[in-house]
Amino acid sequence: MANIESFEDLKIWQDSRSLVALIYNLMQTNKDYGFKDQIQRASVSIMNNIAEGFERNSDAEFKRFLDIAKASCGEVRSMLYLAEDLKYTSKKEAEEFRTKCSYLSGGIANLMKYLKSQK
Repeated sequence: MANIESFEDLKIWQDSRSLVALIYNLMQTNKDYGFKDQIQRASVSIMNNIAEGFERNSDAEFKRFLDIAKASCGEVRSMLYLAEDLKYTSKKEAEEFRTKCSYLSGGIANLMKYLKSQK
């Protein structure tokens, strides 16, 4: 991980931060507070687990936190299907967000593979 000195340098953290902003914006006027809270917490979990894992200064710990972040990414993607079904967002917007989640999940998986290969 050349030139990576802090979690802020990680592309996956930057992408997860952008996703959080998108999710919060999407849910801004939503009155289903249980749904809103769950999807927002799951999105924040992605970026925070990337940051917390990085700060542990252990590849094994980082991988464990990346695993949690990846799972939260799947949760957000799943909830976006529900958001679409409940008409909280359009099919097009839900698909765009799910694509961003899939891309982010792939980036997390790639970093996990890299960390595993460094042993």
